[in-house]
Amino acid sequence: MGVMRFLINPESLLNDWDASVAPYISGMDGRVFPTRVVRRGNELECMRQQSDSGRLNLACPIEGFGRPVLCTSSLREREQPYHLALELARGKISQIRDQLGAWEVLGMRIPSRFFAPYKEAHRLFSKAIACQEQSELCADLSISAIIEICQAGEILTQSYAEQQLAARRQRMAHAPVSLGCDLGLSPVGEINSQRFCQAFSAAIVPVEWRVIEPVEGSYHWETNDQQLDWCEENRLLPCGGPLLDLSPGGLPDWLFTWESDLLNLQSFVCDFVETAISRYLGRIRQWEISSCGNTGGVLTLSEENRLALVARSLETAHQVDEEIQLMIRVDQPWGAYQVRGQHRLSPLQFVDALLRSGVGLSRVNLEIAVGFQPQGSAYRDLLEFSRLIDLWSCLGVPLQLTLAFPTAAGGDSFAHPDVEVGTSSWKAGWSEAGQAEWIRAYLPLLMSKPAVIGVFWAQWSDSVPHRFPHSGLMRVDSTEKPSLQEVIDARSVWHGKSDPRE
Repeated sequence: MGVMRFLINPESLLNDWDASVAPYISGMDGRVFPTRVVRRGNELECMRQQSDSGRLNLACPIEGFGRPVLCTSSLREREQPYHLALELARGKISQIRDQLGAWEVLGMRIPSRFFAPYKEAHRLFSKAIACQEQSELCADLSISAIIEICQAGEILTQSYAEQQLAARRQRMAHAPVSLGCDLGLSPVGEINSQRFCQAFSAAIVPVEWRVIEPVEGSYHWETNDQQLDWCEENRLLPCGGPLLDLSPGGLPDWLFTWESDLLNLQSFVCDFVETAISRYLGRIRQWEISSCGNTGGVLTLSEENRLALVARSLETAHQVDEEIQLMIRVDQPWGAYQVRGQHRLSPLQFVDALLRSGVGLSRVNLEIAVGFQPQGSAYRDLLEFSRLIDLWSCLGVPLQLTLAFPTAAGGDSFAHPDVEVGTSSWKAGWSEAGQAEWIRAYLPLLMSKPAVIGVFWAQWSDSVPHRFPHSGLMRVDSTEKPSLQEVIDARSVWHGKSDPRE
């Protein structure tokens, strides 16, 4: 068994660590090793089956940055414990240096304000290395170096996004990235059509099996029919699905009778896929066939059976209409769920297997639900988002993103009972202002990526049943949150307006 040990100093570095995202070891290729993490006094002990070198990933409080996930550089196993703060500083500095070199090769202009915190981080890190025998001083210097390098990384990534967006605007008359939102169960009469259309050019019509066929053979299409009519009236591009939701509570209850009978289960799934696509033939050209296939959580399906079920659903959809565009949704795309040891394939490998099977997958939808657990992703900084998109771009298929971010912690009577807001918080905590600030910072970066062709918000309103607590753009009383204006501004800026509110 492989073991890595880390000295925790200061102890505040892991305040509430057991309530945050579970720490884990990952490989050089991003693969997540099933990891058991135990805190013994002022030491963190990470145990796994492999003895290869690896990176420790964990969420920790950083002044001015909330509680982001940081990772060390690749470390070998040894008897002597590593100094946790020092290794986190080394890992972040190495990450920024690598990215700086890559973007300089591509011709990026590095802003002058980047160099002051970048150089200061190196100076502090050098002093920390020189005084490792003085544990407290080493920790203080390392934490200060992390703060500086995080500031430098934010400046660098924001500048990259600005330059990329400017270059794309010069080449393209129309925005190549569709902005959209999931309508959920919102009655169209309660949607502010003017504000929605100012922010979005597309909408997800949630053709969800559990809602449409709660009783076997009894279908309820009324809400979807009205939503699709509304999309056509407002010239919004509709996207249907997900037809096969493999998350907990995502399938109709009556289907569980067949969970141990894979052949009959496949038959029911394919029948619904065929029925839904046939009903909206010619009206919905983009379909999300499945969601949460990589993580599962529903029925007693093995990873292999989930993969086969998704592939069969894609084949069925193409048999109904060869011209439609098909995608699947991948949740938790960093793969942190693999730490439990219940999954052999990483998220990337799951999608790659489908692409290699030739089932007609035309794009991939990455669901990034920031701050939710257990079906979400811990908060990561701008550079980590950029690196994630670059990694998934290697598949050679267009990417779509579905985003969620909470405006409050605590209970939400309309939300899924198994999903809650975690402790790995954004800079200003979970608030409406924080959601707006997060969109202002991250949406331009995602729109700047050539592989990204669509960015969708996971929830329009908090006033109807939804999956992620407090993550809508509209409050329970149907008034809008500040984040809606941020989306409108981001869309307007693409067209070159200096003041998007003009």
